[in-house]
Amino acid sequence: MEAAARTMTEDTFSPEWERIGLLAQILAGSRQGREASTGELERLRTLQQQVEASRRQEGGWRVVAPAGLSPIEFDVLACVVAPEAEPRLGWLFQTLQPGTPTPYPTPALLQELLAMAPEETPLLYGALTESSPLRIGGLIEVEGGDPFQPVKPVPGVTARLLGRPAVTGDLPGAVLVKTPARWDDLVLPLDRVAMLREFLLWITHKATVVGEWGGGDCGGPVGLFAGPSGTGKTFAAAVLAAELGWPLYRVDLGRLVSKYIGETEKNLNRLFDAAHGQPMILQFDEADSLFSKRGEVREARDRYANMEVSHLLARIESHQGPVILTTNLRKHLDPAFARRFQVVVDFPRPDADARTRLWQRLLPPRAPLEPGVDPAFLGAAVNLTGGSIRNAALHAAYLAAGAGKPLGLGHLALAVWRELGKDGRELSPLDLGPLAPFLPREAPC
Repeated sequence: MEAAARTMTEDTFSPEWERIGLLAQILAGSRQGREASTGELERLRTLQQQVEASRRQEGGWRVVAPAGLSPIEFDVLACVVAPEAEPRLGWLFQTLQPGTPTPYPTPALLQELLAMAPEETPLLYGALTESSPLRIGGLIEVEGGDPFQPVKPVPGVTARLLGRPAVTGDLPGAVLVKTPARWDDLVLPLDRVAMLREFLLWITHKATVVGEWGGGDCGGPVGLFAGPSGTGKTFAAAVLAAELGWPLYRVDLGRLVSKYIGETEKNLNRLFDAAHGQPMILQFDEADSLFSKRGEVREARDRYANMEVSHLLARIESHQGPVILTTNLRKHLDPAFARRFQVVVDFPRPDADARTRLWQRLLPPRAPLEPGVDPAFLGAAVNLTGGSIRNAALHAAYLAAGAGKPLGLGHLALAVWRELGKDGRELSPLDLGPLAPFLPREAPC
């Protein structure tokens, strides 16, 4: 079914590619002194009408292109995407611009291919400026500033446009998060869910606000997710990524920071250069350790450490793509940096009602349960975070499976006991609250 849908999507653009191919053939002939035939011109008029009608329809270009693109902006986008959509057009472009080792068109070729009069040239170069909807919307990249440098689609644009699977390579210092996540599984206060959806608006409506309405482009967006460990910060990031259909990468700064001066900056540049223009979300954990109040410079290494943090801040702020920073200790963040976040979401510890919903969703749905297992009872019994409830629910399931019995309160009491003991503190059965009577006697105290 997905393959059929992709075929239908690609068929939608057939008139675009045929028109571009015909324009290229006519251009090649004109360079040899041959005029376009009557049949070619008639076919070109027919294709032009089909293309104009297609561009007004829902779907199609609307998958990636903002509303209100001018005809020349549509033409530029179509020509830039064409070599990836139809490789034969890339070869054709190369024959028309010998000496340019790329299948992508240059502004000089676009001007000639589209038969633009001299007075129309400013329209072409206006479509290539940094303030154009094509650049603001993250659709095209312009190399250099002269007419003979290629114009390319931003990586991932063609795949999104045609419904093809996106090919994303490994990112230096980052790990792909493979957490299945849905909005329905997110247990948060409604106002925090609303803030997460607002963060999405910064991503999905940037072309409208910046490109069409003239709003300021502040990069990113950058969001801060703050709250105790296990309250759902990474899961929320995974929900956002799933909503966009983009991968989520968690950045491991331990793999990027180097003891050698200057190497950390190089590693950070490799990460952000590889992520540039890619449809993905970057997540940095423990932001409090990165962006805390700057310490006093006592030795040369402190100065370089501050320089590394400044470099990371600069790359995050200039990155065109969503970045999420998470922290367990928001109060340690430098207020000067905190003001630069587009959205700040506090993740509270779940209350009894939220814990009840978490137990309902995290107990294995097909596990046999003893009659006394009640999510409301479990939610009220012990003040656990969502991450701890997930761990305890699974541990209890394994205890029950190992015993060959239905999952009961004894398994759950022991699993919660083990979870509470992970922080190394002395435990008392009182820590289990109403679950204490069900703790097996053999459990160590």
